[in-house]
Formats: sequence, C-alpha cells, structure tokens
Amino acid sequence: MKANSYQNLIEQTFNFPQEGFEVKDNELYFNDIPLMDIIKQYGTPLKISYLPKITSQVQKAKKLFNVAMAKADYNGKYYYCYCTKSSHFSFVVEEVLKNEVHIETSSAFDIQIIKEQYKKKHISKDTFIICNGYKRLAYRQNITELANEGFNIIPVLDHKDEFEYYKKYYKGQKLKLGIRIATEEEPSFPFYSSRLGIRSTDIFEYYKTKIKDNPKFELKLLHFFINTGIKDTIYYWTELIKCLNIYLELKKICPTLDSLNIGGGLPIRNSLSSEYNYEYIIEEIVAQIKLFCSQNQIDEPNIFTEFGSFTVGESGATLYSILDIKRQNDREMWYMIDSSFITTLPDTWGINQKFILLAVNNWDKAYQQINLGGLTCDSMDFYNTEAHVNQVFLPVVENTQKQAQYIGFFHTGAYQEALGGYGGTQHCLIPAPKHVLIDRDEEGKLITRLFAKEQSYKSMLKILGY
Repeated sequence: MKANSYQNLIEQTFNFPQEGFEVKDNELYFNDIPLMDIIKQYGTPLKISYLPKITSQVQKAKKLFNVAMAKADYNGKYYYCYCTKSSHFSFVVEEVLKNEVHIETSSAFDIQIIKEQYKKKHISKDTFIICNGYKRLAYRQNITELANEGFNIIPVLDHKDEFEYYKKYYKGQKLKLGIRIATEEEPSFPFYSSRLGIRSTDIFEYYKTKIKDNPKFELKLLHFFINTGIKDTIYYWTELIKCLNIYLELKKICPTLDSLNIGGGLPIRNSLSSEYNYEYIIEEIVAQIKLFCSQNQIDEPNIFTEFGSFTVGESGATLYSILDIKRQNDREMWYMIDSSFITTLPDTWGINQKFILLAVNNWDKAYQQINLGGLTCDSMDFYNTEAHVNQVFLPVVENTQKQAQYIGFFHTGAYQEALGGYGGTQHCLIPAPKHVLIDRDEEGKLITRLFAKEQSYKSMLKILGY
C-alpha cells in the first residue's frame, strides 16, 4: 500500500474497517454490498436503501432497553414506536413493522398510512398509535375515526382546544390520552420554551377541569422530548428530572397515568469517528427513572420511545460520480458531482448536516484536499467539510474521462426525500435520482430492485402546468 494512498489515510485517521464499511480490492463495501457492482448495474446518481439495517437498528434498541430494565429490576414495559416523519416510504414502514413495534404520527395523512397498513395486516388494533403534533381539523377527524373503530390510539394533547373535538365526537367507552410537556429549549436556542405542548404550570389544572371527571377519557401518558435528542448533558438530565417531577405530581391526582414517552433522539453515526455509548445512556435513563420512582414510592411507568432517524438513517446511501475537475485558483480544487446537494441531500445545504463521505473506488490512489460542487447555479450547492475535520479528502483524479471516480454519502436514509420534495420540482430542475432497494433472501444473497426511476422531464413539466 502506498504511504500516501487514500486507503492509508482512512486507516490512519479512523478505526477502519468498521461496522458497515470495509474495502476489498480497492473498492468500498457498504454492509457487505459491493457498491461498484450496484453502480455498474444502475448508474449514478443513485440512492440506495438497505432494508436489513432497519430491522437491526430496531432490534438493537429493543434489546438495549430490555437489558437495561432487567438490570435495574424495572417493572414497567418498553414500547418502541417508529417516528414516521423520518421516512414515510412503504418499504421503510413495512420493514419496521416486521419487528412488533408501534407507530408515532404527526399529520392527518399519517392516519391514511395507518389504514393502508391495517388493510395489509401489518398492524393490528392492538398496535399503539401515538399521535403527536399540532392537530388541525383533518388530523383530529382522522384520529377520532380510528378511535371510534377501536384502534389503540393515543392522541397526545399539544394544545388546550384539541380535547374539545374528541369530547364532542368520540363515541367509544374509554379513550386513552397523552399530554405533551412544553419543555425548555437548550440555552443556545433563540426561544426559551418549546412551541410544542402545554405549559407545565397549566397541565394540572387542565387535567382537573377537562379530563378527570369525564368517563369517556383517561390520561395514560406524559410526553417529554427535547430537540437536542438523548445526550449525556446536564441539559438533558435536568429536563428529564423536571418531567419526572411533573409525572409524580400528576400521578397523585391521576391514578390512570402509567406511561412516560421520552420521545426520540438517539443519534446515528455521521462520521467514522463517531462515538456514542448507546448502552450507557439507555441504562442511565432507565436507572434514573427507577431511582426516582423508588424514592417517591410510585410504580415505574411504561417507557415509550419514538425513534425515527435512528431507525432508518443508517440504511441509506447516496452515490455520485465525479463529472469534472475544476481548479479555480492556486488552492481550490473542485470535483463536480453528477447531481445537486440541494436536490439529493438537502440537510447538507439547509442545516449544514454532515454525513459519512467515502470514495467508492480508487482506494489505492493518492489523495488530495478537494471541494465538492453540485450542478445548480446556487453558490451554496457545495460540500467541503466533514464532521471530524474542516476538509474533504478524496483520491486524486486527473481526467474523469480516463479515470472514473465514484463517491458515496452514507447514513442518509432519514428525511432527505421529504425535505427535498420527493416527486416534485427541484432547484434548477435537477431531477431526483434513481432509488434502489436492497434486501437479502433467506440464504443471505443480495436482492435488488428499482423502486423509482430517475425523475423525467415530463413529470416535472406536468407539475409545472405545461
């Protein structure tokens, strides 16, 4: 191996190979998928979804929580909910539902997805459906319709007037309800309190005047979530203790309250140097709740989580080829990709999100610092820093006509299609790329199928009214 080869750079910088990534004959394998074979079959730009990774993530979290509960002698149950807004695609939802999990929704259209999955018998009326978000009329109507049909649905009250609709139109015997706490935002945030949920100071009076004496309803769940996600920080632990104190006081006047929803926020790997101790953080959460309940002599609540990005993020990859090389001055070398970051990875453009970036081929070549440029005329359509360093390094390419270079962004499976407006018009009318699903048969052999062709000009012109 050359001392200045790209492979040598990666192996000296990271603990490599590592889970999901290895190199064979100078070509990258992602979850044991030979990416060059996929590129030769389908071309680039290309999105891929590796479905078995979704199942492995679900099982990983379920195991970690169940082990943590066993260690702490925790008496409540654990319920894994999939947060559909991270990816609504049928192939994602159906892969998730193979694992005996539950669903969290955020809009009226989500309820139509629930109905479709029920028709296919992927969920039953025992499946918990946790309904979050600010609920306009159509959302409340759809929730009430499912509730009247006997689904195990829990609307999480996000604003005070929401309950009045259920009170008027719910016809069943007993509807379970949740309440979302309006948590404080982290100190660096421009707002002091979250716009979501009901103020903690208002929850007790609201319960006593609206819910307590109504025989058609029972409060079962208290919902707590902070935008930074589950992290080992003073901010997270402080907000968790605040939530537990509210749970304690509410439990005193509401004996039906028996569940705590701690939301989502388990991170995914956005760099080969990412370090996150999932086992520690989950055991600590369970232990903290157990200790609090023991000290205050109350039963431990059932724990609900709503993992979205964690569920589906690491299943995705986005592959490009380098179209051209442009040296614009003495220091800046540009590799032009065959798509646009604004179209295919809008998180990199909108919130400066970083993903794992690696060359797919030419790992034996020398490396150099480069900038990656997209095809649009937007000055922000570029990518030039990684999570671990303010630079990007890729193999040296002198002439793309003589030496093809392919690159991949990995763990891109959450949110990108929704944020980019899947199936719609894109900036500078750069088309959405092909999307390929990858699975394995019972013998472990790869199965690939084309989920979506590259977007055509005809579909775009139709959307635009031509």
